[in-house]
Amino acid sequence: MIDSAAARSFACWLAFLGCFYCSGCRPAASPPAAQSLDSTGSNSGQRTQFQFRDAATELGVSATYRNGRESENYAILESLGGGVGLFDYDLDGWIDVFFPGGGAFTPSKTIEGRMSTFFRNQGSGSFKSGFVEIGTLAGVAEAPFYSHGCAAADFNNDGFPDLLLTGYGGLQLFKNQGDGTFQELHTAAGLLDDAWSSSAGWGDLNGDGCLDLYVAHYVNWSFEHNPVCNAEGGRRDVCPPRAFDGLTDIIFYSNGDGTFRDATREAGLKPGGKGLGVLMADVDLDRDLDIYVANDTTENFLYLNDGSGRLEETGLQNGVAVDQEGMPNGSMGVSIADFDGDGLPDIWVTNFEKETFALYRNEGHGQFIHASRESGVTAIGSLFVGFGTAAGDLDLDGDEDIVVANGHVVYFPSQGTDRQLPILLENLTKGQFRRALLPPDSYFSTPHLARGLALGDIDNDGDVDVVVAHTNEPAAVVLNETPRNLASSQPLAEGNHWVSLQLVGTRCNRSAIGARVVLHTTRGDQTRQVSGGGSYLSQGDTRIVFGIPAGATLTGATVVWPTGPDQVLGDLQVDHMTVVIEQGLIATRVAASADSGKP
Repeated sequence: MIDSAAARSFACWLAFLGCFYCSGCRPAASPPAAQSLDSTGSNSGQRTQFQFRDAATELGVSATYRNGRESENYAILESLGGGVGLFDYDLDGWIDVFFPGGGAFTPSKTIEGRMSTFFRNQGSGSFKSGFVEIGTLAGVAEAPFYSHGCAAADFNNDGFPDLLLTGYGGLQLFKNQGDGTFQELHTAAGLLDDAWSSSAGWGDLNGDGCLDLYVAHYVNWSFEHNPVCNAEGGRRDVCPPRAFDGLTDIIFYSNGDGTFRDATREAGLKPGGKGLGVLMADVDLDRDLDIYVANDTTENFLYLNDGSGRLEETGLQNGVAVDQEGMPNGSMGVSIADFDGDGLPDIWVTNFEKETFALYRNEGHGQFIHASRESGVTAIGSLFVGFGTAAGDLDLDGDEDIVVANGHVVYFPSQGTDRQLPILLENLTKGQFRRALLPPDSYFSTPHLARGLALGDIDNDGDVDVVVAHTNEPAAVVLNETPRNLASSQPLAEGNHWVSLQLVGTRCNRSAIGARVVLHTTRGDQTRQVSGGGSYLSQGDTRIVFGIPAGATLTGATVVWPTGPDQVLGDLQVDHMTVVIEQGLIATRVAASADSGKP
């Protein structure tokens, strides 16, 4: 476990760093065999040694996203659901959890927001105290509009992560005041946007050291434009997105003083789209942030950045706009990872039923090919409606696995029910996947109406846990209890290990979004990025967790900062979390407990 005294000491250093530049920004193989699968019940996948347990109740996390279905309006607004945010708001070394609350409808067709919930992680030397709800106390509970998503980052570079809330009717920007409370100031900051927003992502697009903001917009729905649509059998149901016009996304560039300007035209955004997922990452490895947008039933966007913040939409020509048949999909969630270990970031997208989830393999220079079939992804079938998704090394074997939250958008699906099983895709080797079959009592063996999903080391034991937001049912905090010695014949000392890195920028943005880490081991290199946005309506833990497989030796790491130069770390320790400050200003190691509690 992380030592609380060391964590408090580091928090003080972060606050100190914030003082000297918070007033402004500084420049800163063969596919696996097919499996017989069922989206709502059991599956015949390969049983694995993954172990997960939903511990939300025992940890004191009680949050339910409400969509107003009881009013029987059959509005497409009800279908999006809510996300989840994982970030350490008080810098005590423990990840806290935020959930947007959703909304409701009055008999007069007025749309109201529901209060958000925010849970502070009370871990202190051990993970035994659970969470306490502090939304009202912290000043982030009130939602004047129907809320959906959240995105956390240190937009003003003062050392403390801030929080953005999206939804139908506006944005909220909660500035972290460093004393355990937030101040809402979207109007003062210039974040004026009354369009229907879904996901958002923070990232420095023009290299000035300040975080900019991309906000995805969905469709032009209102009660004045709420057509009647019917499911099979004639029952009324939610209308599909094709019944509505898409809305143009918006991008805000920082002015460097804590305020923003609408830079949609300046940046060169493409009109239209029906945006649901947003990812900001360096896909062509030229040290600036690019943007990928998952659109619902229209072509996905890939904006390549020229380094100055001018964006060129190249999704179709770069191979990530459509599926293998050349058709746009109902895309929702998005993640980035180097699935095949070649050092190039690949793009993963969840899609609608009767469509294949998309794995776009990076061929270099920002060019991709649709590789779902050869990677084994198509073996999961096409019954799922995929939303929140993220990549992480869940079994610490040196490659990244994939988690997907599923659930239908209509009330009366033609096949099965609206609740669906979540998916865990195990990376067997070099981007070859198979769906893991977990025990009947696992979270992954129970269907849910799931939407937002985020990964993070909730209990600071060195592996990645899963938090999922459901619609009209309690959220899940799924602890990863997978054994470290995956081969039963191996003792713990010969099992898998881990390294966790928290990056803090000084010349680049404080949240280090856009930084890349290459971990060096005797089994080869592993590459990860700190990205903005990702998943669906959600914010994952920005700490990077690497798994080190049994028998491999850690030899060091290289941090590729957006502003350069690279930073070489030659003496990293396994089973430790390391805080890396850009330019070597501070490099504080916070050791984990020798007893991780894992077999």
